[in-house]
Amino acid sequence: MSRSLRQRALDYFHHNPTVRAWSLVAPGGLWLLVFFLVPVFMMFTYSFMPRGMYGGVESGFTLEHYLRFFDSLYLTILMRTTVDATVCTVACLLLGYPVAYAITRAGRFKGLLLFLVILPFWTSFLVRTFAMIFLLRDTGLINTALQSIGLIDEPIVMLYTPFAVMLGLVYGYLPFMILPIYASLEKLDLSLLEAAEVLGARPAARFFRVTLPLSLPGVVAGALLVFIPSLGSFLTSDLLGGAKEILIGNLVQNQFTAARNWPFGSAASFVLMALVLVSVLIYLRVRERSGDAAGAP
Repeated sequence: MSRSLRQRALDYFHHNPTVRAWSLVAPGGLWLLVFFLVPVFMMFTYSFMPRGMYGGVESGFTLEHYLRFFDSLYLTILMRTTVDATVCTVACLLLGYPVAYAITRAGRFKGLLLFLVILPFWTSFLVRTFAMIFLLRDTGLINTALQSIGLIDEPIVMLYTPFAVMLGLVYGYLPFMILPIYASLEKLDLSLLEAAEVLGARPAARFFRVTLPLSLPGVVAGALLVFIPSLGSFLTSDLLGGAKEILIGNLVQNQFTAARNWPFGSAASFVLMALVLVSVLIYLRVRERSGDAAGAP
């Protein structure tokens, strides 16, 4: 009897695609539910609750923490974070697009160049950030090399500056810009460029009127993949900025650790999440428009 029931269950599973689909989705969905949706719901609840006297939360309802975020100090931090994330995204785009373009034209060296782009992911982001410290400090490799060849007499102060923070952000997130752009350029039909050349288009015109528009989905995807994590970054500004430049990620971290103000930290997190949501909506709108433009006769 048990074998018959088991056989029926197996037959039902094999002949019902809906059950098979849900069986594949269920483990990942359960993981996201337990370790993402439940904590996010808890943070959302905490953001409307009063702060406890010794940390944590107390029962009640208040909008104090969201209203507090609109203080000039926190708005300045938010503005600085948004500007830094935007500058990082633009810098990654200016550096990453030529690299992605060169890889698509590299022929038999394409695999090697892609390997070099992915190679930093083989080590921890924390280890790579500490490596930047050894490069940028006064006695680091850069200052030592410049002094040894006589270009400078005194070490250049690079570490614990906004420049070091931006350099660390660009270094950490540049591969996220290169790979989506490479994927778009790799699918580019070269016959379109040949047709444009036959019609008399110069190299600059071929790039701006053919290559760039067709690679725009990869550019937008790369910009989103760089902008969102740099918007919430806190480790880079802590280690390379010496905690002198506070970003919104540092603000959230401090509220949950040193300040023990969980409600305000939760409110700041949801303000940051709102910015991320706006970025995603802009990305979807641009992708939709680019798809319509590509499909237009």
